[in-house]
Amino acid sequence: MTLTLAPGELVVLLGPSGCGKTTALRVLAGLEDADSGHVVVNGKDISSVPTSKRDMGMVFQAYSLFPHMTAQENVAFGLRLRGVDAAKRNKTADEYLELVGLGVQRDRYAHQMSGGQQQRVALARALAIQPQVLLLDEPLSALDAKVRVQLRDEIRRIQLEVGITTLFVTHDQEEALAIADRVGVMKAGKIEQIDAPEVIYNNPNSAFVAEFIGSTNRLVGTVSGGAATVLGSQVPLLPGSVPSGAAVVLVRPEAVRVMPADPAVANARVVTTSFLGAHGRVQVRLHDETLVFAQLTSVNTAELFAGQAVLLELAAVPALAVAP
Repeated sequence: MTLTLAPGELVVLLGPSGCGKTTALRVLAGLEDADSGHVVVNGKDISSVPTSKRDMGMVFQAYSLFPHMTAQENVAFGLRLRGVDAAKRNKTADEYLELVGLGVQRDRYAHQMSGGQQQRVALARALAIQPQVLLLDEPLSALDAKVRVQLRDEIRRIQLEVGITTLFVTHDQEEALAIADRVGVMKAGKIEQIDAPEVIYNNPNSAFVAEFIGSTNRLVGTVSGGAATVLGSQVPLLPGSVPSGAAVVLVRPEAVRVMPADPAVANARVVTTSFLGAHGRVQVRLHDETLVFAQLTSVNTAELFAGQAVLLELAAVPALAVAP
């Protein structure tokens, strides 16, 4: 596979465990050797350059701070290795601690900081050496949900402020879609699709991408003339769909409409409803026993209850149709 990052771009590699996303990052960092191909930065082949000479900053899932050093000393460590004098490296360390919002924590040790604070220090340490490329390997997966969301937004803010080219590896779809300029979805060592987040979500180029990103309903339909007939609704099709005949249409939950109906005209019954804040999730069962998930507003969800007869219709949102 070929992966090209533009200057200042943040690319996220996303995929299931074992698909090769971390291996790709480690090859770029020089921590593993590639079986074939080259690593090129600014037109220079650095495939044989050792890790310490590649001018890349790396942040791991484990914070990897030196426990006997303060936050400032941790951030200044890479500068010390590069022979920067004490006054300048301490000044630079303080600047990057301010950048990540930890200026007041400069004299604290790792055990005196939370997980989120430690990861901010690790990020500041990676940035302090002013690398050409920043590599982030599952940097947020060890944090609790609320801190993870806060820190992912901070990483994006800092990345944009510094303007550093960044490769971010994660298995978290929401994380990838929230911060990336482009998302690369990987499968078995290859990039299935790499595009802007909205393109990946709304225009997947394969069944794997469509079903891996977000939630997808698999509904039986018939394809003809660039559209599929599903549950009595006409659904426009994405490029790459089967051209005609019987098909399975991959429909997003937000494209499913659920309306209370008289049992004589209903085509499904509600199984469960879930309140999720700004929206709700409804599971219904079609007469053929197929389970379908719908994402509705909280107001519409509140009007439904388990066992209720409902009519399902599909919005005219482009979907992918694959062979049954």
